[in-house]
Amino acid sequence: MIWSVAAALLGLLSLSIPVGIVLFLLGFGIDQFFSAFPLIRGLGQVVWSASDSATLIAIPFFVLLGEILVRGGIAEKTYASLDKWMSWLPGGLIHANIGTATMFSATSGSSVATAATVATVAMPQAERLGYDPKLFSGAIAAGGTLGILIPPSINLIVYGFLTETSIPRLFLAGLLPGLLMAAAFMLVTAILCRFRPALGGPSRSFSWAERFSGLVHLLPILVLFAVIIGSIYAGWATPTESAAVGVAIALLIAAANGGVSLVMMRESLLGTVRITAMIMLVIAGAYFLNFTLASAGLGRELQDLLGNLGLSPFGTLLVVIGLYIVLGFFIETLSLMVATIPIVVPIMAGLGYDKVWFGILMIVLVEMALITPPVGLNLYVVQGARKSGTLGEVMLGTIPYVLVMLAMVAALVLLPDIALFLPDSF
Repeated sequence: MIWSVAAALLGLLSLSIPVGIVLFLLGFGIDQFFSAFPLIRGLGQVVWSASDSATLIAIPFFVLLGEILVRGGIAEKTYASLDKWMSWLPGGLIHANIGTATMFSATSGSSVATAATVATVAMPQAERLGYDPKLFSGAIAAGGTLGILIPPSINLIVYGFLTETSIPRLFLAGLLPGLLMAAAFMLVTAILCRFRPALGGPSRSFSWAERFSGLVHLLPILVLFAVIIGSIYAGWATPTESAAVGVAIALLIAAANGGVSLVMMRESLLGTVRITAMIMLVIAGAYFLNFTLASAGLGRELQDLLGNLGLSPFGTLLVVIGLYIVLGFFIETLSLMVATIPIVVPIMAGLGYDKVWFGILMIVLVEMALITPPVGLNLYVVQGARKSGTLGEVMLGTIPYVLVMLAMVAALVLLPDIALFLPDSF
């Protein structure tokens, strides 16, 4: 049954069928061919259970929060302010790409939205100043992936919901690895541009007065992040409640910047509905597939298969890491997570691995899926914003940052406290 389900999954996805529909079709197929009982009778209850959760209300709130920040005219001022502070580094404006992506990752929770925001603001500057298009666009695509690691993260909410893991602990666990990876992105950029100055564009300098005057444009994002995360860990609000407060504050920030209008609100709400509907369809499909897999005994079958291989827990972990790297070339990030969590996480937990730690490791692995061809969404987002050149240039530009992600995977495996230090401390 294992190989039949795997082949069906890859085959249906290769036909460009929406992943939510694919998950339901797999569930129906398992019910039809591998179950002695009519599992379809539980469909209504399963789907209702998947959607009847206050935790999931955080998803549309965080999506709306990101939409407001993107469309409210805040990105341009944040980017310009970071440019003044980071222009002295080898690579100049490229560091502003990563810095802006890091700040928006701490509020939007979406990698694609983060990459689209930074690309829209940064690309005109790159063309004007003559930056190398490969490294410049690759840094934007890679920086955007931080949106699903640095809290608040929609993907971490989905992982916590599907695995019954504490979302506040997951948020804390993702913070340090996310910041370390952003710093590593900047370090790699500086090293490359130090030895090949042509990659980094012209040298520019700003006065201290210009730098300090721009700090005012960074404060709203920092305040928003502090309110969202601080309210959770102070015990004042749940993740859902903090997301609602964040939306209200984002509206105030956008209004202060003159970015609130009927058109802006309409586009923000429509974008929120589209993204939330897609995510909820995937979650409902995953719940039904998980129900049919468990009822048909696939989890036990897979555990027996791994047991017969005679692998140690560490060997099994390496196999799982390799599996995610390979699948990341062909399956979109959220789809990859939702399709594999019901099978993989119980096995890893049974081997003694912490679910919070494994969730962060999984997020870093699926981050690579966002910038590896042929289905890396951030590659297409950045190329769409460029409106010139080729997609291959963006792919080449992400190679140094993919290596950084692999290094972070190794670091998490060798030093689990990178993820667990903050949640264990709190």
